[in-house]
Amino acid sequence: MAHFVIIGAGQAGSSLVAKLRSSGFEGEITLIGEEHVPPYQRPPLSKAYLLGDMALERLFLRPESFYADQHITLKMGTAVTSIDTAKREVHLGDEVISYDQLALTTGSHANTLPASIGGALDGVFTVRTLADVDAMADHFNAGKRALIVGGGYIGLEAAAVARKMGVEVTVVEMAERILQRVAAPDTSDYFRALHQSHGVKIFEGVGLKSLNGEGYVCGATLANGTELEVDFVIVGVGITPNASLAEKAGLTIENGIAVNEQGCTSDPNIWSAGDCASFDLRGARRRLESVQNAIDQAEAVAENMLGAGKTYTPKPWFWSDQYDVKLQIAGLNIGYDSVVARRDTNSPAISFWYYKDDTLLAVDAMNDPRNYMIGKRLIEAGKSPTPDVIANPDTDMKALLKA
Repeated sequence: MAHFVIIGAGQAGSSLVAKLRSSGFEGEITLIGEEHVPPYQRPPLSKAYLLGDMALERLFLRPESFYADQHITLKMGTAVTSIDTAKREVHLGDEVISYDQLALTTGSHANTLPASIGGALDGVFTVRTLADVDAMADHFNAGKRALIVGGGYIGLEAAAVARKMGVEVTVVEMAERILQRVAAPDTSDYFRALHQSHGVKIFEGVGLKSLNGEGYVCGATLANGTELEVDFVIVGVGITPNASLAEKAGLTIENGIAVNEQGCTSDPNIWSAGDCASFDLRGARRRLESVQNAIDQAEAVAENMLGAGKTYTPKPWFWSDQYDVKLQIAGLNIGYDSVVARRDTNSPAISFWYYKDDTLLAVDAMNDPRNYMIGKRLIEAGKSPTPDVIANPDTDMKALLKA
């Protein structure tokens, strides 16, 4: 009986094993994860879970009983030490597991600050795992002072939660504006104003020189000489794919674990999906760090492990919750050269539409689910209404889907 082994028990790993079973695979399945809990959702960690609005069990993608019911061996709290591709073996210390097909859904880890500038001090946290959020939760008390290093979505979501809980918040972004890596200036301006209206102090174009303290962080020095007193620090400076295991096994690494259009690595018996996997997209090898990609790519890989020969074509979407604003993003804005705004005359809803020449690439929609869905469907259908049509408040947006 064939044995499929999946290393990495996150969103992609859980989706992959479920798809294997629903696609009719009757062989053995083993899902291996380093954390001591079943696969869980990461997006709510820095939002609903940290706020106390979501219980631990609601984080789980599927009940733990699901894996036993589906005859999936779930090995939690287990680290894989090496892969022997010649023998098709996975080594977990002294334990050896043989595989016929192997999938790597190892995800990514949060980048940290160097110890030389105080990154190893107590009271300095990242936001990636359940353990990370549990460790920082007790610090979210009214009157505490938080420094958030990095003005990306993770940092801004943490800032919003902190303000809701009465924490004084300062955000430091080294780039010239928050969200610079992922959004147009229009979206940056929107969220800067939102956070400032909630009392967040934002430094842009300013680096962090050091975190200060004896054992425990108590202050920070910025590159412009500003001194801050802080009670804790949250570091949101991006993630790095977990590719070291694959690299040691001799697989091709290029911005993560390199896979082809079907999700197969440079070894024909090893596959990869999710944050850790890179594939050709718009002329470059890219990774998509999103729930959508983790699920859709993992399900495509599951089918291809069973011989489907299916090409994975991503249909990206993302979201971010900050205060009472829900940002929904459709498409990828890579290479855009213009942005047009669409405003709702009857509400504060607004959306920004990204174009490359005359081609619609992506939409950022703030509290505007209707136009988000229309934009998403237009992009997936390869339709590009002209920017002046989008900007015109009298345009019947639903009619664009029929054009």
